[in-house]
Amino acid sequence: MSKILEVNNLSKTYKDFTLTDVSFSLEKGYIMGFIGPNGAGKSTTIRLLMNLIKREKGWVRIFGLDYKNHEIEIKNRLGFVYDENIYYEELTIGEMKGLVAPFYSRWNEKLFWKLLKDFDLNPKKKIKDLSRGMKMKFSLAIALSHHADLIIMDEPTSGLDPIVRSELLDILTDYIQDENKAVFLSTHITTDLDRIADYITFINEGKIIFSTNKDELLENYGVVKGAKEDLTPALRGQLIGVKVGSLGFEGMTINKQKVKEVVNQRVLIERPTLEDIMLYTVRGKQNA
Repeated sequence: MSKILEVNNLSKTYKDFTLTDVSFSLEKGYIMGFIGPNGAGKSTTIRLLMNLIKREKGWVRIFGLDYKNHEIEIKNRLGFVYDENIYYEELTIGEMKGLVAPFYSRWNEKLFWKLLKDFDLNPKKKIKDLSRGMKMKFSLAIALSHHADLIIMDEPTSGLDPIVRSELLDILTDYIQDENKAVFLSTHITTDLDRIADYITFINEGKIIFSTNKDELLENYGVVKGAKEDLTPALRGQLIGVKVGSLGFEGMTINKQKVKEVVNQRVLIERPTLEDIMLYTVRGKQNA
């Protein structure tokens, strides 16, 4: 398989935050979800991927190219959808398109107008008058119209109603079907990733906790629940984010098979959601 995005040992230091040795990669034909709590380093990582801030260490390769020698070529093939509007508010959709289109060598005018129709976007409407969902659709229409090979998205579905979110997820799923494109999707709405992501990269406190296949992740992890007397030292050693209450305990394991070797039949091991994995991991880190 061919890697469309490679990140190796990226580091960036601010006064009150440090991004440390961030590494992961994404193959063509897949969607990678990028998760983590607020302040974990997601936005800093995306700015580094877009070459908007200067890295202190490490490197990024997109389409096998580096920004130092190929920035124009990379950004010609890169699409981006941010959580905030980046377009001129006083311009209409049509006017804004007129400014953006000349920057892309592969711009497809016919496709753009088709997408506006599909997305129910009025080209005469000003950007400032668009709803949040419409702004996200416009950003996505721009990315798709210049045939972006990789789309990087920063919280695109935040604040959208379920119907619009579902529409956007369907569009992304269709987009990667030719297996030559990919999506890097940063979001705190993990249910979206439960639905469409192939890989999950989890960052916390500026460090990558894991970057792996989603199905394998959900198969190996488990939410473990039982009575307090069932929480033996051997079992506790296999759990993270353990919470003990008057009625029992619950915690997360990263290896269900090992847990099964040390528990009795009264202990439940449930399949987790991505939200479970994130919450238990962060809780475990806080209690460490």
